[in-house]
Formats: sequence, structure tokens, C-alpha cells
Amino acid sequence: MNDMGNGNFGSYDPQRQMEGEQPPSRGNSLRDRIRRSADNEEAERRGQSRSGYVHQPQAEAQPEAVQPAPAQPEPQQPVEEQVQPKAEAAPAAAPAPAPAAAQANPGAAPPRPSQAAAKPAPQPAAKDEAEDLQPSENATQPIGVVLEIAGSGSMIAIDLQRLSECGDDEDPAIAMAGQVGSQIKIRVGNSWLLASVRNQRQDRKAGSILANIDFLGEGIEEKLTGKLHGFRRGVTRYPIPGSMVYPASTADLKQVYASDGRSAVTIGKVYPTKDIRAGLYVDAMLGKHFALLGSTGTGKSTSAALILHRICEAAPEGHIVMIDPHGEYSAAFRQTGVILDVSNLQMPYWIMNFEEHCEVLLTSNGNERQVDADILAKCLLKARSKSKLAESMGKITVDSPIPYLLSDLSNEIQDQMGKLDKATNSAPYMRIKNKLDELKADPRYQFMFSGMLVADTMSDFIAKIFRMPSNGKPISIIDVSGVPSDVTSTVVAVLSRLVFDFAIWGREEKCTPILLVCEEAHRYVPNEKNADGNSVGTILSRIAKEGRKYGISLGLITQRPSDLAEGVLSQCGTIISMRLNNDRDQDFVRAAMPEGARGFLDAIPALRNRECIICGEGVAIPIRVSFDNLEEVKRPASEDPSFVEMWNQPGGEEDIVLRTVQRWRSQG
Repeated sequence: MNDMGNGNFGSYDPQRQMEGEQPPSRGNSLRDRIRRSADNEEAERRGQSRSGYVHQPQAEAQPEAVQPAPAQPEPQQPVEEQVQPKAEAAPAAAPAPAPAAAQANPGAAPPRPSQAAAKPAPQPAAKDEAEDLQPSENATQPIGVVLEIAGSGSMIAIDLQRLSECGDDEDPAIAMAGQVGSQIKIRVGNSWLLASVRNQRQDRKAGSILANIDFLGEGIEEKLTGKLHGFRRGVTRYPIPGSMVYPASTADLKQVYASDGRSAVTIGKVYPTKDIRAGLYVDAMLGKHFALLGSTGTGKSTSAALILHRICEAAPEGHIVMIDPHGEYSAAFRQTGVILDVSNLQMPYWIMNFEEHCEVLLTSNGNERQVDADILAKCLLKARSKSKLAESMGKITVDSPIPYLLSDLSNEIQDQMGKLDKATNSAPYMRIKNKLDELKADPRYQFMFSGMLVADTMSDFIAKIFRMPSNGKPISIIDVSGVPSDVTSTVVAVLSRLVFDFAIWGREEKCTPILLVCEEAHRYVPNEKNADGNSVGTILSRIAKEGRKYGISLGLITQRPSDLAEGVLSQCGTIISMRLNNDRDQDFVRAAMPEGARGFLDAIPALRNRECIICGEGVAIPIRVSFDNLEEVKRPASEDPSFVEMWNQPGGEEDIVLRTVQRWRSQG
């Protein structure tokens, strides 16, 4: 079956190649189709009929077969087909008269057939109005055609000449059209379908570029201007192969990224535009957790501070708890938050549950640990029962946050060890008692194991940690850099569990959502390979899976997402990814992000400092963002030192060493 009956069909004789004639190229066919489509659309806008072009899908569907080219001027071609090759060849001939615009600007590109066809239009007023509404002519001209359609994406062919023409456009969004990570649009009925370019490859046979695209959403087309508005995520109606592909302009992206009325905070500018503000929907981002990922030195800490500052400004009566393992965020929130460290944390020991007691007091492993745990459970329950508060409550458990005296626990262990009917020897009792005495005597643990913390201060402690009331300072920075390393995980576990338990037992009260932000999250929620069985991983995993039901939001900040528990990262509805240098980290993030963000994910290794890819619930569509600059007083103390500058400032090292040793010896 062939197209011999078609008037556009032109045969090709291999003998002509011996005489210097080249075989027809599909690249010219693609360019002709793009230009004819533009002519047809302009004719439709003027109320005229189509040009009579007959679409030949065989030219695109069979790349290995040599197809006849309508660009060869054949005598049997229709009148409409003969006009376009002549118009295309006219600017190339030296004696041909140049148009007025070309004479005024000799270095300008020759006009396209669509421009030549638009000149006889007898509606100059409508054209002037269109020029006022359209920022660039390239936005109205197609750059390619749809080849294949799939459920989540499709394949398009892009004309190289149109790609170079768009690259010189003043609109940065149009200049990026067709490149990896850029946005393009396809007209489907009365709507514009927006898509992101995932990858590119050269089609040598056709002289064009083939690209896979991922559909992002759709918006309604205005009748008069053709602009996009009312954008929403998802696809209702798919295009068909042969549909034309257009670049998305800055005006289109403004409609896409415009707020839909939900509470949002702005954090930077959308790349590659110059003036479109990037916003995060606070309720959507916090309601389904978020993760901020990035290698060391990419500006991750400053970006985290920027996001939290914006949230605090939008909700000055909020409740935010941030676990800071390095003490770098204290400088950023000294004016807008409360800084808690070992000097003023005053976390009572009795607020720990039984599992957390075991992590602190038990040093044995294997079968001995189970024996020690049974002894500790029995003695701890009796020590709690001696409290007056326990007597008024009636029935308590070993996990009940009831104040007790450390001396009561020590005496109970001593009494149990002296009994003749004990089930084991005295070694387990001595291990527990010696560890308890060590914690009481070590000044590093005074923030937690102090005889002054025996009073019932649970309500005051929770109000201080959760900022209730916030009094204009909605964030509390828990600096655990001074906490001894062997109990750091336990302290983080206690604070995280308090957030979760408070939300569960406060369901009957007015909803008070709490945001828990965990820096260096891979230390506390490691994957199965690095898991150490600490309770902090268990409680953070539970918050990630169940927290949103009780009004708890979890924010994870890490530089090694591949070391995170996979189930925890998959629960984050919004992922903010900065540059990741490790291949394992990149693959891990790709697996956690939605399908429509593939084109953006390929740009993760090429991101600049303070740039990120945001995907998920917190944004309308996946976007690449350049973060705003943060004021000096709001930045964390995480800047890299200048070795050359510091090493060129001699003097004072002796005093520095003396002061450092003094602080070192008097720690705690």
C-alpha cells in the first residue's frame, strides 16, 4: 500500500543521486509540517480555511524507510504546495529582493513561510493587539510534533532550527524550550497540556531531536489571546500523534505557578525565569511531611533556615521543634526562637519510658540484656509506685511518666540484690546499680539526671519545648551538640516521643499541630543496613507513617538520603533536593520522587549552590528554584572557613588553645 494516489506523493530515483541529487530528508518534512501548522492556525484565527496540507504519518512512523519529500518541486504538486518551497528558497537566493525588515537589519534571520503568509492578512489592528498581548513571536510558533503517546508521558520530535531560534529569545523560559528540564505545551481542544522534557537524543535519519516528555497538568486556553489560565495538576484529555508542540513562555509559567488561594510562602525564583516567585503551599507541605536533601556545601542549612523563617513569619503562633545536632541554627533563630541546650534544657529523667531507660542504664548484650531488663522493669515500677502522684492515680505502668527518686530506684535494686530467692546471681544488679551511680556523678549528664529534676514539671517542660504559648517565638532549637554521644539518640527519642504522645492524648482538645524538624536525619532513622535498634528510629518511623493523622508534621534534613530508612523517605509528600554528588543518593531520590519529575531529577548533579528541585504536594508542579538570599543575622553558623584567610592571620594561638582546653575540661 502506498500514497501513489496522493497529489503530494513524489517518487525518488536512485539514479538521480549519481547526478548529484541528494535523497529527501525527513528533517525538512518536520520543518514543513511545523510551518504549515502555524499557517493553518493563523488562517483559522482569521476565519480562513486550511491550506490543503495532507498529513502523511508514514514519514514519521517509519524512520528506516526513505520517504518522498514534498519539498522537491514536482509538476504534479498542488498550488498550495508549490508556494511554500518558493517562499523558502527566495531568501536564500542572492538576487532576490529582501523584505523591508531584512533590508533594515541585514543580520536578521530570513523570514519563515508562516511570517510571509501572515503579511497579506487584512487585520492590522488585530495583529497589533496580539503583539501587545504576546511577549514573543517564538511563543506562537511550534517547535516540534508529538510522535508517541503513553499514559504518563510521550515522545516528541523537535526541529533543530526552531530550537536555535528559541535559544536567542529574550524570554528565558522560551530560550530554554526543548532542553532537559524545560516546559513545553501542547494544545488539546480548548486546553493547553503542559509537559516537562525528560531527555533528548538525536535522530540522525530525520535531522531532528527526539525527546521524552512527562505530562504535568493542563490549563484552559483563553479564546482571544490563546494564553493559559486555570492550571491544575493531572491530565483529562491526551493529545494525539501529530499534535504540535509549543514552548511555554514566562507568561504561561506565571499562570502555572500562581497561587491558587492556599496559604503559601515564597522562598526564591523559578528557574530559568527572572521574576516568577517560587512558593510552597504550607498546609500541603507540612500535612504530608517534607524532606530537604543535599550534599555538604550546597547551602542546605541556609536553605532550611530560610524555609523555617518564612513559615515562622507566616504563622507567628506556630509550634516548631528542631533537633540541631551541631549547634549551627542557634545563631539563625536567636531573635525569633528559643535556644535550648545542656545549660537550660532541664529534661527530667523520669519522663523516659521503659525502653529509653534500658538504652541508658543497660550495658549488657544478648541473653544477659534480657535478664537485666527484667530486673530493671521490676525495680523501676516499684520506684514509681512510691510517688504520691502514683498513689492518687491508682494503677500505673512502667512507662507512666510519674516522677520518682533516683535514690528510690537505687535502693530498690540493692534490696532485690540482697534477697536470697532472686532468680540469678548479683552480677546483673551490680551492673545496673553501677551505671546509675555513674550517671548521677557525671556532670555531663546533669541536664537530665539531676536530683533537682524530681519535681512534677512535665507540663512546664512540654510548654517550653513545644512553644505553648509561643509569644511570637514559634520555634525551639534543641541544641544536642553538648549532649554526651552515648545518650544523644535517647534524648532525641524522648523529645520525638513526647511530640507523638502529646498529639495522641490531645486529640480531644483543640487541634494544635506540631512540626518536628530533624537535622542529620540519617543518624537517627538509618536504613536496615546501619540500624542499631535504638528507639529513636522506631518513633520517627511511626511519626512518618501515622503522624499526619494526629497533626504532626515531620521535616527531615540529611546529606545522605541513601542511608535513610526507605520507608521514612517515601512517606514525605514534598521532597526538596539540592545537588547530590553521590550516585547512590541520586538513585535513591529518583526512586522516591513521582514519575512526572524525571526530567528535573536528571539535573540534580548539575544544580548550583542554593538551587533545588522541589516535587510533591507542596508545589503545583515540579520546579527548579533558586533560593533567596538570607539576611546575615538569620543565617546558621555553617559557613565554610577560608583556610587561606585564616592561615594568614598569625598571633593569639596560645590564648585560643588555653581557652579551648579550659572549656574542654569544664564540660557539662
